[in-house]
Amino acid sequence: MTWNRWTATAMRMVAALTALGITVTAAGPVSAAADADDLAGSQRQRLDWHTCQQGSADQAGAELDRAGATCTELTVPLDYGRPNGRTITLALSRLRATDTAHRLGVLLLNTGGPGAPGMSDVLPIRQWLGDVGARFDLIGLDPRFVGRSTPLDCGWPTGTWTRSAGPDRATFNQLTAFQRDLADRCARRHAELLPHVTTRNTARDMDLLRAVLGEQRLSYLGYSYGTYLGAVYTQMFPGRVDRVVLDSAVDPAEYGARVVREAGPANEVALRDWAEWAARRHDRYDLGSTGGQVLAVVDGILAAAARRPLRVGGYEVDRQSVPYLLLNRLGDDRDETQADLAETVKVLRQAVLSGSATPTASLADTLSFLFTGAESATGSVQAAILCGDVPVRRDPEHYWRDIRQHRSSEPRFGELTRLISPCAFWPQQPRERPIVVQNAVPALIVQSTGDTRTIYRHGQAMHRALTGSRLLTLRDARIHGVFGNYGNVCVDVAVVTYLADGKLPARDLDCVGHTSP
Repeated sequence: MTWNRWTATAMRMVAALTALGITVTAAGPVSAAADADDLAGSQRQRLDWHTCQQGSADQAGAELDRAGATCTELTVPLDYGRPNGRTITLALSRLRATDTAHRLGVLLLNTGGPGAPGMSDVLPIRQWLGDVGARFDLIGLDPRFVGRSTPLDCGWPTGTWTRSAGPDRATFNQLTAFQRDLADRCARRHAELLPHVTTRNTARDMDLLRAVLGEQRLSYLGYSYGTYLGAVYTQMFPGRVDRVVLDSAVDPAEYGARVVREAGPANEVALRDWAEWAARRHDRYDLGSTGGQVLAVVDGILAAAARRPLRVGGYEVDRQSVPYLLLNRLGDDRDETQADLAETVKVLRQAVLSGSATPTASLADTLSFLFTGAESATGSVQAAILCGDVPVRRDPEHYWRDIRQHRSSEPRFGELTRLISPCAFWPQQPRERPIVVQNAVPALIVQSTGDTRTIYRHGQAMHRALTGSRLLTLRDARIHGVFGNYGNVCVDVAVVTYLADGKLPARDLDCVGHTSP
């Protein structure tokens, strides 16, 4: 059907589908259609707000209760194409506005992942917002299949699918088999759920929540993946948006399982910066008195792990794991995180020299995440969202060629950031086409120039996609997640001012980060 043949009836159908967040193209609806009235029952549901703690061991719930938060469950359709069919529940928390005379509405929070629980986010963010925080009802949401919401767990032997491809074709083949196994586990356990684990459906959940709360519009603060979710919401529901802050933004055109594909160079730079930091503290960490010497220690660890796994506590750390341990700590240039990486490298070097080493508490937590299934649900949901949103190339040779082509320019991290993922073996293609973000909804985008996860170019791309946005750049800083978290007064004041008055700066702004001595 071509556009010039649409009838008035067809146009009314488009309006009804759009109200449900179902995209319609010249080829027809991307997902199954439903009448707008079918969602009315869900919108009229009453929320039962109650205390948050679930049992004496639930410290997160206890903290929410002490802060005066309440919690509840929202019922949403599993499939918005069949809104009267099977339902799932979403868990959420609320810190109500205390300055009710100047209340600004609801501020929904998402701190990333994808797949990160959000109920506890209301606590630090209320502090970061200062006085303006008292003017919002802050909502922390565990998105569909995350945390306390209806769960999804594929029974993985790890908390993440992220691994390096290693130094050669044999290790790449091992990684490929590992990713295939992870995908197969999800297919066996949750084939009926996987088509509905998508960012579009989470955006639809957000809008249903808005309606149930009785709000005309929704304000939003999202970090990392949460910036993509926020951008998708602005694209699907542009008339229902109030204030929007997107911190450490994803390029919406590059989003997917390979979203960090181009982050290798940024991490190589970050590692060199860290090496200089460690060299200035040689008397404390004994890793070398120059950046070059520190990097030589790192490269020696990588080479040793390629020959045989390193014994660290009860774990065997191989060449496919070491780059993750390094990259995991490069997203923050503050002394505490830099010191954590230095301690990790010290432990790994000790394992090389002595045959074994005892991990620090921080490293032990990371190794448990990598090598046990204790946090299987985290990786399972993250993969399900990414694989359900955007299709990827399925030929392993494509990834092998990409890694080989960039091995010299990205010697330590290219084989990690350009890795093959479970999405190459996912049991089904996404039900809906990847959404194209291009609108003029006002938003404030916050990005540091040294971000190693969502690189600075991604923030610039989000700024171009949201033509009504302003870009707030934090220069000379390496941090992923800026507002509130990093403590830069210039950034924090700009964000709080925008949330308070709803007026974007007249132009893009720059702030300057601190540089450690």
